[in-house]
Amino acid sequence: MGNLSEIKRRRTFAIISHPDAGKTTLTEKLLLYGGAIQVAGAVKSNKIKKTATSDWMEIERQRGISVATSVMGFEYEGIKINILDTPGHQDFQEDTFRTLTAADSVIVVIDVAKGVEPQTEKLVKVCRMRNIPIIVFINKLDRPGKDAFELMDEIEQKLELKVTPLSWPVGMGSDFRGVYNMYFKNLKLFNPGSQVIEESIDFDNLDNPDLENYIGAKAEILREEQELVTGVYPTLNVNDYLDGKISPVFFGSALNNFGVKELLDVFIKIAPKPIGRKAEERYIDPSEDSFSGFIFKIHANMDPNHRDRIAFVRVVSGVFKRNTNYLHVRMNRQMKFPSPTAFMAQKKSIIDEVYPGDIVGLHDTGNFKIGDTLTEGEDINFKGMPSFSPELFKYVENADPMRSKQLAKGVSQLMDEGVAQLFTGKANGRKIIGTVGALQFEVIQYRLEHEYGAKCRYESINLYKTAWFLSDNEEQLEDFRARKALQIAIDKEGREVFLAESKFALDMAQQKYKDIKFYFTSEF
Repeated sequence: MGNLSEIKRRRTFAIISHPDAGKTTLTEKLLLYGGAIQVAGAVKSNKIKKTATSDWMEIERQRGISVATSVMGFEYEGIKINILDTPGHQDFQEDTFRTLTAADSVIVVIDVAKGVEPQTEKLVKVCRMRNIPIIVFINKLDRPGKDAFELMDEIEQKLELKVTPLSWPVGMGSDFRGVYNMYFKNLKLFNPGSQVIEESIDFDNLDNPDLENYIGAKAEILREEQELVTGVYPTLNVNDYLDGKISPVFFGSALNNFGVKELLDVFIKIAPKPIGRKAEERYIDPSEDSFSGFIFKIHANMDPNHRDRIAFVRVVSGVFKRNTNYLHVRMNRQMKFPSPTAFMAQKKSIIDEVYPGDIVGLHDTGNFKIGDTLTEGEDINFKGMPSFSPELFKYVENADPMRSKQLAKGVSQLMDEGVAQLFTGKANGRKIIGTVGALQFEVIQYRLEHEYGAKCRYESINLYKTAWFLSDNEEQLEDFRARKALQIAIDKEGREVFLAESKFALDMAQQKYKDIKFYFTSEF
C-alpha cells in the first residue's frame, strides 16, 4: 500500500474529437504547461517546419491528421499527467475505442463553429456506456461560431450529456474579449496573437463596477448571461462528474493558448485518480500491492532506424519494476523487461518503476497481442477490450518480388497493431486485408514502403462480411468446408473464417447449417 501517494497524484485521460476540432493543438498546449516541450508545432502548417509532438508518424505530418494514438506524460503542479491523444478520423476509431479502455477520464474537443459532429457522437457514446467522466472544451472562440447557449443545448441533445459550464465566453470571433472562469471566479482577457500567459483578474462579484474597465459594454451582457447560466445549469457536483452523470464545459482557443491553463487547473483538481479495472475473475483495485496491467496498443517501428516494436501497457495495480519477472498470462510464461520506457510521443526514456495509471512501453519481439495481461503471478484477464469486424476488404499483392520477405514481415507486424485484419485464402493462399475504413489501406501501403522498404498493390474483392465459425457437429463442419472451400480463409491466429460474399449468402449458410455457430468478432 506504500504507493498510495503516487496513485493519488496521477491523472490519465484521453482527448477525443471529430477531425480538425483542434484536439492535437490542445494536446500541444497542455504539454507546454508541463514543460514537456518548449514550443508547440502547428499541425497543418507548411510555412514552418515544426510539427505537432503527438503527430510523429511521417504520414501524420504530411496529412495533418492523427492516425495513431500517442502517449505522453508530464508533471504539472506536482501532478503526473498522462495524455492519450487519439485519432479523430473515423477510419481509425478502433484505435480510439481501445485507448478508452486505458483512460480514466476524457476531454472532448468541440469546434465552436461546427458544434457537435458525427464522430464526436460515436466516441462519446462509448464513454457513456462505460460511465467515463467527461469534460468538454469548446475550441476556436477567436473565430465566428454558434451561440454559447445553443452549443450547450446541442451538447445535451446530441451527446446526451448533462452539462455545467465552468467558464463562459465574453464575445466571440473578432469580438472575442476573453473568458470568465466560474470555478475560480476570475476573468481572463484575450490578447490575439500573444502566446504569453495573461494574468487573471479576480471577480468574486460580477456586479463590481470595475468589470466595465476591462470589457466595457460587454460587462452587462456577461452579468445577464451569468444569471441565466446559474438559473438553468446545475452547479458542479464532483461526485456526479466522477460517476459520469455531469460534464463540466470550458471555452477557449487552443491555437492561441487561451483558456487551456484554466481547463488544466480545474482538471487536476476534479479529474479521477487511477481507477481499478474489472477482470473476468475479480475486480482489481489500484492500491493492491501486486502488479497487474494490460496491453491496449501495439506499435511497430516507433523508431524506423531500429525496427522496434512497442507494446503499450496500462498499469492497473501495484508497481511495475524494471528487470523483474512477470507472468504473461495468455502464454503462461515468465518475462523480464530490461528497458521499459516512458513516452513523450516518440521520444522514449527508460524508467525503473511505473505506478497505477501510468503507461509503460515494452519492447516486443512478437509475444504480445492487444488485450494481453501481465501480472506478478495471478491468472487474471481484463475485460472490455473491443475487437472489430472489418467492413472493407482488398487482396494485397507484392509489387516488388525482390522484397517479399520485407512485405511479409511488414504486413504481419502492422496487423498486430490491430488497425486491420489479415486473412489467407485456404484454397488459393491469397492474402486479404480487412479494415473498418478506406484510409487504413492507404496508411498500410505507405508504412510498408517507408518503414519496411516493401511495396504492395491492392486488388478489389467483393465481400460482405467475415464470420468465424465453430461447431461440435463434425459432419456439418466437414460438409460446410467442402461446399464453401473457396470462401474459407485462415486468420492470423490460425482460425477458420467464412468469407460471405453477400448478406444472402451468410443468411443461407446460417439457415442450412443450424449446428454451426457464426461469430462476427474475433473474441469467442
